Formats: sequence, C-alpha cells, structure tokens
Amino acid sequence: MISRDRVTEILKEAGVLLEGHFLLTSGRHSNRYLQCAKIFRNTKYSEELCGALAEQFKDDDIQLVIGPAMGAVQMAYEVSRHIGCENFFAERDENGEMALRRGFAVEEGQRVLIVEDVVTTGGSVREVMELVRRAGGVVAGVGSIVDRTGGKIDFGVPFRAVYVADVTSWEADECPLCKEGLGAPVKPGSRKK
Repeated sequence: MISRDRVTEILKEAGVLLEGHFLLTSGRHSNRYLQCAKIFRNTKYSEELCGALAEQFKDDDIQLVIGPAMGAVQMAYEVSRHIGCENFFAERDENGEMALRRGFAVEEGQRVLIVEDVVTTGGSVREVMELVRRAGGVVAGVGSIVDRTGGKIDFGVPFRAVYVADVTSWEADECPLCKEGLGAPVKPGSRKK
C-alpha cells in the first residue's frame, strides 16, 4: 500500500497541486485545484498511482474498467493493465450526454470498475454508473486518484481513492475570492460546461 506521504510527493513533483482562483467542472469555485492530467505525462507517476488504486480492488473480481473522457481515458488503461482486464471509456455525445461509442459495450452481468482522476461532486461517475447499469453490467466499485470530498461522497458501491483531500469549494455566489475582487476564476479542467 502506498503511503499518503509518497502520494503527496508524487502530486507535488508532477505539478498537480495548484493554488489560485479556480472554476471547477461542477460550477463551484475553489482556491486549490488538482490538475491530475499532469500525472499522465509521465508513466513513472501514473504507473505507481494507478497500480496503488488497482491494488485496492484486487479482490473484487473486476472484469472491465471504464473511465469518463477525457480525464480518465489513460487512467482506465493503466488501472486495467494492473488488474489484467479490458478497459474503455465513455464520452459525451452530440447532445452532451455520456455515452458508450466506438463499438464499446458492457456485457450482461459484467463486473465494472469505474475510474475517475478526481472526484468532486461525482457527476460524471454517476452518469457512467447509469450507462453500465442500463447495459446490464454490475458496478463493482468506483476508484479515483484524488477524492476531493474528504471521504464524504457515497456512490452506493465501494469507493476507494489513492489520495483523500478535503479541498474547500464554494457556490459561485458565495465565493470569498470573488467577493474580495480577485478576478474571474480560471477553468483548468477539460469540460466546457
């Protein structure tokens, strides 16, 4: 099992931990942002962190790993490599809805691990969970590199993270950074809405 100190060291070394005024995908504002995409620039980081996550699901009979695009495409691959199963990703269709495309399909009864680089509100994860269930698959668990909720989120299935952070965020109209006149928040994530 990887230590919290080692994970913190990797996140700092990879340039993942950012400070400033940020607009999160959820629409909330925060003074800290974890740009986990930077983990996947270097295989030495992704291999160690995704391996640590895969280890947490080693006894759960995972048959498929799915990650929502864009943030978890590489992550799904790397976690599945450690587990020894297939992987693919869900992506937004022309209506902005999460969908399985490119011939990807979940088989009836297939045990699926859903992965996400960072969980804040869990919106994308819940969309993928619904896709898996509609296809007849079993959501065996959810895994992330970073849990921004401080362990407070409940997906109704086992949820495990490599790094649990309780990062403060605010609704836009309650943001103290906006009230202090620090300028518009930066949106470093990949989603437009």
